Amino acid sequence: MVSYSVTVFTGDRLWSGTFNRVYIQLVGTKGKSARQRANPVWGFEMKEYTFTVECPTSLGDLVALELDKQPLLVSDAWFCAKVIVVTPEKDTAHFPCYRWISDNKVHYFREGKAKIVYEDIDSNQSYRKEELKDRVRDYRWDSYKEGLPYGMESEGPMSLPLEVRFSFTKEAEFLLTAVTNRIRMRLKGLLNLEEPWKSVDDIRKAFSFHRTSMSDYVQQHWKDEEFFGYQFLNGVNPTIIRRCSQLPENFPVTNDMVRDSLHGACSLTQEIKKGNIYLVDYKQLDGVTANKINGKQQYLTAPLVLLQKTPRNKLIPIAIQLKQEPGEDNPIFVPTDSEYDWLMAKIFVRSADFNEHQLNAHLLRTHLLCEVFAVALLRNLPMVHPLYKLLVPHTHYTIQINSMARSLLISEKGVFTQYAVSGGEGMFTILRRALSSLTYSSLCLPEDIAARDLESIPNFYYRDDGLRLWDIIHRFVQGVIGHYYKSDFDVQQDSELQNWIKEIFIHGFMSRASSGIPESFETVAELVKFVTMVIFTGSVQHSAVNSGQFDYGGWPLNTPMSLQLPPPTTKGQSSESTMLQTLADVNTTVHGMPMWTLSKQSSDFVPLGEYPEEHFSEDAPCRLIKEFQAELKTFSESVKTRNSGLDVPYTYLDPELMENSVSL
Repeated sequence: MVSYSVTVFTGDRLWSGTFNRVYIQLVGTKGKSARQRANPVWGFEMKEYTFTVECPTSLGDLVALELDKQPLLVSDAWFCAKVIVVTPEKDTAHFPCYRWISDNKVHYFREGKAKIVYEDIDSNQSYRKEELKDRVRDYRWDSYKEGLPYGMESEGPMSLPLEVRFSFTKEAEFLLTAVTNRIRMRLKGLLNLEEPWKSVDDIRKAFSFHRTSMSDYVQQHWKDEEFFGYQFLNGVNPTIIRRCSQLPENFPVTNDMVRDSLHGACSLTQEIKKGNIYLVDYKQLDGVTANKINGKQQYLTAPLVLLQKTPRNKLIPIAIQLKQEPGEDNPIFVPTDSEYDWLMAKIFVRSADFNEHQLNAHLLRTHLLCEVFAVALLRNLPMVHPLYKLLVPHTHYTIQINSMARSLLISEKGVFTQYAVSGGEGMFTILRRALSSLTYSSLCLPEDIAARDLESIPNFYYRDDGLRLWDIIHRFVQGVIGHYYKSDFDVQQDSELQNWIKEIFIHGFMSRASSGIPESFETVAELVKFVTMVIFTGSVQHSAVNSGQFDYGGWPLNTPMSLQLPPPTTKGQSSESTMLQTLADVNTTVHGMPMWTLSKQSSDFVPLGEYPEEHFSEDAPCRLIKEFQAELKTFSESVKTRNSGLDVPYTYLDPELMENSVSL
């Protein structure tokens, strides 16, 4: 007889254990072991259990194991983390599982060494096919709205497979935060108050219950020119500003208009030639149908904003036009106008930016795309595939948070639908426009920064930190991919990999060749770039556009969800009273607050580079992960050092504070 030492690990999530009987069978190249009990009689709370499997002769190389769970009286769910087997030859076989088992069927798990499909021996192909058959059944594509990226078909968050659901802890914390905020607002009598704010001080008192040092800073500086400009670089939407080499024809700013607003310069023309003028254009919002809230028509503009880099390296606004079509009823506002004329112009810009940010920069370009990447991964790559092992940690909770967004935010009765100016059909117009113009290069930060000609603008911490992280991620991905794919031929012959990118092209980018998204992979370099983009989008980019939402939106005058008077058509008519009448009603403003709580971390937060689930078992990828973590740690320390000297620290791309995936 020969003996195999087997250790079964239960996950550390709350309620991961089972009262049911668990059975195991080892599968080798020379046969199977007998099926035997794999958990103790009273082992609900036991996180690991070691026992011996006796066999008449060696099973050969271990290639798989079979697990099943049989109920006693009531069936429960068990989260199996992994199984480690020490063979009679003293070799160690790793079987990553990370699966909830809630039925009494037999579940197959492959030995952990990553294998590309054509490297797998013929006898193991059936395991791959059976696993993917089950996945294709469980993870089906669904078109939520025509013309938008597909998502996962489900009847809501609670119907999702357990593997992609929130942990009990995260679910409880998420609901507690939302309910607590609603109770506070209800106690203050604000949730149902369908009337304008009476004073800025009333707004300040209403939102005093939950603050951060940054939200306090925003409240103090939201009117300041330098802070207005700063947000285009380092706020929650740093994706739209670009250097202006020539004024758009529909933005007829003249030298005379801005002569008294320019800093240290003779003329606008000269500043453009020097590269000191920047443009923000919200043209994708033009003509979008605005919402009706509390029975009142709301107003969304499509502004153009001109900014100057001053000799002090500050970015300040010098001209704002609130609609795309120039005309007498569409004045160009400048800082030398009256206080409230200029302030109202900036408020309309900030409202436009809120809608552009939430729908394009945030929802489409991180949440929806990352769900496409995740569903395609789960449908096409088995657990033994190296790309599955590399990318599955970066899909953590993405499918559930998107399912919740569809149910709670953008559904017919969702918060965004009811209380944002672009809610309803308007938001789908914006999303379709944004998707139709989205390009692969704009998702790759080095190319995006170059295309917007922003390589040299100072104090652009999103760019500085983002480019460093892109390089760190790229080197990590290059190392892992290069370990498994030795040539371009290896990439071309991997049918599972090719199916993955094909589904992304079809279901994420609607088969639009002009997007630049590859339909297939031909080279190792192409694969490395695309996987870098996928990891970057779900971690770095999402953190940049999500983590600061409460910091910048906790003071609602800085990010108005909606405005209920039309933009001014003449100068000299605005006042504080006009501003208060223009702001959304009290109930509209406070109903928007739960969206800002989406930037609140949960206690089971997993930072970039941390892999609590051990999918890789080979030395090379494990070494590369440690090197990746070390680089991120060094970079995090450099960010903290820089931030210690800044009046407004930029923390959103600090790896220690950045989630590994789109999970909020």
